[in-house]
Amino acid sequence: MITIRTQEDQGFVETQGVKRDCWIDARNVDAEDLRRLEKEFGIAAELLTDIMDADEQARIEKEDDYTALIVRLPVYEESADPAFYTLPLGIILFGDKVVTICQRSSEALDDILRNRIRGFSVRNKSAFVLNLLGRGAFTFLKHLKELNKRTNIIKDELQRSIKNNELIQLLSIQKSLVYFTTSITTNELLLEKLQKSPFMRFREEEKELLEDVVTENKQAIEMANIYSSILTGTMDAFASVISNNLNIVMKRLTIVSIVLMIPTLVYSFFGMNVALPFAASWWASAGITAVSLIAALFGAVFLNIERKRKK
Repeated sequence: MITIRTQEDQGFVETQGVKRDCWIDARNVDAEDLRRLEKEFGIAAELLTDIMDADEQARIEKEDDYTALIVRLPVYEESADPAFYTLPLGIILFGDKVVTICQRSSEALDDILRNRIRGFSVRNKSAFVLNLLGRGAFTFLKHLKELNKRTNIIKDELQRSIKNNELIQLLSIQKSLVYFTTSITTNELLLEKLQKSPFMRFREEEKELLEDVVTENKQAIEMANIYSSILTGTMDAFASVISNNLNIVMKRLTIVSIVLMIPTLVYSFFGMNVALPFAASWWASAGITAVSLIAALFGAVFLNIERKRKK
């Protein structure tokens, strides 16, 4: 869906036609929207294909009529697996308008639409890019904190009882952290290019904003790496716990098997089709059972003493 907005004193207002310094916001785009973006706004089909590629990396390129940037933004979708992931956002800067293209809606774009960024203006194209990148880094930090909170809740549940569902949730969070780390790193490379790029010129106050965005982006990278390391250590610890619990269970089953093998051995001797002592005695069956149980009891006591001695 393509929505054209102009910025007024009270905020963004939807409009039907393209006006000067308007924001053309394309989200949840389909094939018809892509054809319109190509024909009506003159955006190259190759660039639109790259923006629609979920694995496209952040970059900047200059065309005759516009400057195009691709950045990575975090997306939360509860029904998806994982629920937290990233998608490329295309920012097309024309002389008189700005076009943003994204496969889904992102909280960073919603924050701009709701005027949550102080002093935000569509008229200043370079500041528009920096504010959007800064809001993206802020959203990354917000989602990282939410992922860490979910990790702690799952860890508490796993300490009470290790279940497959909780382990799968941890794997999903780990996947999200990998996506976040990769995307934030590519955004950092884009920010480094912006500092040196001849395609965009920044005023003195915009350079300070650029440095703030770089700092916030680095903080997001460090936080993602820390959370990822903690989660990896947690997963390894629980894997060791599961392996240790399995060893304990197998040890107990082995002891039970050995104890049960003793009466089985006694009954096997007296079950042979040959002449055996006490075969004609009336108490033979009860006596053999008693001997088997006593032998099994002694075996169990002996194995228990050996187990405690090795501890």
